[in-house]
Amino acid sequence: MSHEITLRQEILERVKAIYSLRKSEEEFIPGKTKVNYAGRVFDEKEMVAVVDSALDFWLTLGAEGREFCEEFKKYLGMKHCLVTNSGSSANLAAISALCSPIIRNPMKEGDEVITTAMTFPTTLNPIIQNGLIPVFIDIEEDTYNIDASKIEAGITDKTRAIVFAHTLGNPAEMDKIMEIAKKYNLYVVEDTCDALDSIYDGKKCGTFGDFSTYSFYAAHHMTMGEGGAICTNSLELYRAALSIRDWGRACYCQTGERKPMGACGHRFDFKFGDLPEGYDHKYVYNNIGYNLKPLDIQCAMGIEQLKKLPEFTETRKKNFKVLYDCFKKYENKFILPRVLPKAEPSWFAIPITVKEDAGFTKRDFVTYLESKLIETRMLFAGNILKQPGYKDINCRVVGDLKNTDQVMNRTFFLGVYPGLTEEKLEYMTKCIDEFFKE
Repeated sequence: MSHEITLRQEILERVKAIYSLRKSEEEFIPGKTKVNYAGRVFDEKEMVAVVDSALDFWLTLGAEGREFCEEFKKYLGMKHCLVTNSGSSANLAAISALCSPIIRNPMKEGDEVITTAMTFPTTLNPIIQNGLIPVFIDIEEDTYNIDASKIEAGITDKTRAIVFAHTLGNPAEMDKIMEIAKKYNLYVVEDTCDALDSIYDGKKCGTFGDFSTYSFYAAHHMTMGEGGAICTNSLELYRAALSIRDWGRACYCQTGERKPMGACGHRFDFKFGDLPEGYDHKYVYNNIGYNLKPLDIQCAMGIEQLKKLPEFTETRKKNFKVLYDCFKKYENKFILPRVLPKAEPSWFAIPITVKEDAGFTKRDFVTYLESKLIETRMLFAGNILKQPGYKDINCRVVGDLKNTDQVMNRTFFLGVYPGLTEEKLEYMTKCIDEFFKE
C-alpha cells in the first residue's frame, strides 16, 4: 500500500509538470491566434483531481459526486442538489419531475407552459417531450429576457408553469415573475445554465423557483467538460428528479450505496403494485426515466472549479465592462444590453444588437470580426419557431414576437470568459474601433 501511495504521488507530480510545460508554451499572437468566445479555464489542480479520481477507478457516480453536490448546494444556499450529464439533461429531468405521478400536483399532457421563443433548444425541448404546450411570449429588447409584463396575457386555466432562462447571465425580473407564479399557483423553472453566480435583489439566480438547472459544459461559468445540475428546496421534487435521472427507479438511495440492505435498510420489505411482496426496491420503477448521470471523474474536476467560481465571476464582470465601454462609443449603431436595477449579472457573454439604421448589417459586422479570428455567436436559436425542427410543434403564441425576431435578425454575442487576457481584450477593442475607421 505504501508503494502505491508513493507511485500515485509521483504520477500526480508529473501531471503538475505537464500542466506547467503546456502553460509555458502558450502564446497569443494578435491576428494569428484565435480569440475564442468561451473555453475551460483551469490549472494543475483540476488535472490532478481528474487523474487522482481515475486512479481510484470508481468511474461511475460516487463519493466525488456526493461531495460536489454538498458543496454546490451550500454555495447556492439550496437544500437539495443532484448532478446530471449535461445542463440539457438537467432541464429534461426537472420538467419531467414536474409531470411525475409521484408528486402531489403533477402537470399533465396538454397543460400549458409560459416560455419564450428566443431560447436554446433544450430549454424548450422538455416541454414538448412531456406533451405540454409551450405558450410563447416576447422578450425585452435590451435585457433579452422574458417580458414579465406580458406573462399574465398568456395565462389560461390550462397554464401550469413558467419556464425561462436568465439570458447570458442577465437576471430576469424575478420579483414580478414570482408574484405572478404565486397568484396563479404556477411552477417556476429557472434555467440558470448561463447565469451561475448572477444575483437578483440580493439572492442568487436559481434560488427563486421550484427548480433551477445548471450546465458545466466547457463554455460555461465553471466546467466538468460535460455535466450539469438540478437544485430545489423541495424534498418531494428532488426525489422525483432523482428518479427521472436514475432510470425512473423508486429507490432514492445514493448511487454506489455499499450497504447490502440500502441506506434505508429496507430493500426487501415493501409491496409495490402488482409486484410480489419483498421485490427488491432497487428494481422498482415509478417513473418513466433515463440514465442522465455524469461520471465521478467529472465531479472531481467540478469540486476544484467551484473553488475558483468567485474569481471567475469577478473576471467576467471586468471583461464585460471593457467590451461594453468599447461598444458604448458607437451606441448610435448598437442596442447595448440593459441590466435591471436589482440585478447583478455574472455575464456569460455580451449581447449586441445592430440597429436597423446602423449603415451595416449584423452579417457585415460578425464577418469582419471572424476575419480577425474573433469568435462570434448568434443568440442561440433566435426565434426558435423559425427553425426547421420546430415549424410544426403544437404551441400558442401570445401577441407578436417583435423583439424575438429582432434578435434573430440583428443580434450576436462576444465572449467575456476568464480566459480573455488583457492582451486579447485589447486586440478585440482595437479591431472594433478599426471597423468604424475603415
